[in-house]
Amino acid sequence: MLNPYDWQEAMNNRVAYIVNRIEKGAPVLAVSLDAGILLFTYRRQSPKIFEVYDHLAFAGLGQQSDIESIRVTAVEFAHREGFTRSEQDVTVQRVVTAVSGPIKKSFADFSYAPTLAISMFAELGSTPEQDSFYIVDFDGDYHLHKMSCVLSGRSEMKTQLHDSIPVKTTVAKAAKDLQAIWLEVASVQGEDEVILDGLTPEVLLMERNSARENVFREISI
Repeated sequence: MLNPYDWQEAMNNRVAYIVNRIEKGAPVLAVSLDAGILLFTYRRQSPKIFEVYDHLAFAGLGQQSDIESIRVTAVEFAHREGFTRSEQDVTVQRVVTAVSGPIKKSFADFSYAPTLAISMFAELGSTPEQDSFYIVDFDGDYHLHKMSCVLSGRSEMKTQLHDSIPVKTTVAKAAKDLQAIWLEVASVQGEDEVILDGLTPEVLLMERNSARENVFREISI
């Protein structure tokens, strides 16, 4: 029978294993602008930023299969809510609550493999102040951020992007600024110099007040 000390040691080992697997993943940055929500990262092959619903975006960091599992859960829940209820009922809070349950279960139950991923959900509001960002940790807990957000394998990353990138900044200028900040974050996060060989910038804008049906737009830098 496990005593409390055995359980604590096993849990600490579990956390250390997960952190070791995800802490060097490429960070994802997101900031609110007058033009919309701008998300930035670098990727190798598979995309890291995805559309979940009309006004919801998702980004993941960690094991690709677990990122995909979280994404599929979020997409299926969002579309089911939109169909059975209404599009207005598909909120980032409801989506995050839906995906956090299975993650929390896999983390706390030692008969399950833990989820080797952390994720970010971004919801586009009518104004930058109404935008919402949630970070979902590998243990299922989630945290709300406003105006900007950094998805990083290092929990101490608390960069306030909106202090460096005002809401009235143009999309092109903000993308360049995020690129510079990303390099700073990545260099602090890793032990070695950041090498961009084989990496491709991935920049996505959720366009506010767009006349187009699809508010998601890829940005080239």
